[in-house]
Amino acid sequence: MLKESSLDPANAVYRQVVKAGDHWSHVIKKGQTFRILDLEGNQAADTLFYNAHDPVDRYSASDTIRCQQALYLTTGSMLMSTGGHALLEITADTCGRHDTIGGACSRESNTMRYAIDKEPMHACRDSFICGLHSHSDDLGKRDITCNINFFMNVPVTPEGGLSFEDGISAPGRYVEMVALMDVIALISNCPQLNNPCNAYNPTPVEAIIWD
Repeated sequence: MLKESSLDPANAVYRQVVKAGDHWSHVIKKGQTFRILDLEGNQAADTLFYNAHDPVDRYSASDTIRCQQALYLTTGSMLMSTGGHALLEITADTCGRHDTIGGACSRESNTMRYAIDKEPMHACRDSFICGLHSHSDDLGKRDITCNINFFMNVPVTPEGGLSFEDGISAPGRYVEMVALMDVIALISNCPQLNNPCNAYNPTPVEAIIWD
């Protein structure tokens, strides 16, 4: 459901542009509002969330889908954890639909899916690993789980398959959520060049936080 926010970026307590293909992590405190802004349009922002005080309790795609009784996320969606806790609630959304089943690209999947015959390109899984290590030495590959793909368009076919299609976002569109507990937010700003999820042209996003 489309819903605009009344928050002014000029009043934000934190702003950071995340370059195309780069990673970003930050702790969002309980009660803070977090926005991911699609600066140039049609960019996929692969995102994970963790309970900041117990990272084993992290975003769960299956519990979120079950709670919403819907595959896609938008205004009003509660992002659930593996421990059954509500991590964040989406409170504003000018895109209208976000994928929670398509997963993150890896060098291995890129090589297999796109028959790349040279050194595989950098991928979201690499960015997630780098982001986790930069946040804590105790977090790593084993802590990567099914992620949200904000702004990404992954329709389910009548046969039950998935397809990666042109994005439905545009420059300046955003998704905004309120943290219901202290959470670690981790973004891999997807570098994918081989399917239309980024319009074949990865671009930056911006992370914005308000108290």
